[in-house]
Amino acid sequence: MRIARFAAGGDPQYGVVELADDGGPNPDTVSVLTGDPMAMSVKLTGERKELEGVRLLAPVIPRSKIVAVGRNYAAHAAEMSEELPKTPLTFFKPNTSVIGPGEPIIYPAASREVSYEGELAVVIGRICKEVPASRVPEVIFGYTVANDVTARDLQKTDVQWARAKGYDTFCPLGPWITTHQGLEEVASLAIRTSLDGELRQDGNTKDLIFTIPELVSYISSYTTLLPGDVILTGTPSGVGPMLPGQVVSIDIEGVGTLTNPVAGTRSEEAPNEAEQ
Repeated sequence: MRIARFAAGGDPQYGVVELADDGGPNPDTVSVLTGDPMAMSVKLTGERKELEGVRLLAPVIPRSKIVAVGRNYAAHAAEMSEELPKTPLTFFKPNTSVIGPGEPIIYPAASREVSYEGELAVVIGRICKEVPASRVPEVIFGYTVANDVTARDLQKTDVQWARAKGYDTFCPLGPWITTHQGLEEVASLAIRTSLDGELRQDGNTKDLIFTIPELVSYISSYTTLLPGDVILTGTPSGVGPMLPGQVVSIDIEGVGTLTNPVAGTRSEEAPNEAEQ
């Protein structure tokens, strides 16, 4: 099942996306739900809209946090000249960094190097703490596509990553949440990132250093996870810069494709603390 959050001339709504490609009605449609399925019991209203006639929004706005994982693919750690972590390397992104499909990633004036990072994201479905790896499936609502946008130059100069990872628009999510996949299915999914149609990342979740059960168990050992919280599981190799005017698309097999333009102005005179 694909759960989308969308707007159609009024307040945001949730619905079930039905695609013609997988046996749904033609054209692609979204069947409206009565409320937020991560907050309450919902049912279909009976109203159905054409998917092309609505604007897809970020499928979830995390109520409390986004927990991201760094260096969770060996090849990516190698391209960054970093050692592999012995335990998951986690950090937070603010929920104000979330945008949806088609919304522009804004290039901040303080940076000269903003990079894409295509990632599989886990959406938490229930409040949980200290979850054993064996029970992780019980707390997952579903999966979506994420772009862990990073101001790479600021990441290098700052002691910690809050600014480099936390700008508004630096966490595109979408296009919807898939809820029908089990852990075995998401353990081997192709992740491909394209910039202006040119393939830049070509990875697979089978190469995760720390698996999804290990990540959820580890993260929940130190922070309570709430419904709607999002965990970014790490990016494969091939990360690189993107410029205003370009378009970045991340496709995850069986989940969906997330596309966002890059907007703003890249300044050659942007401040750089390393040069001050």
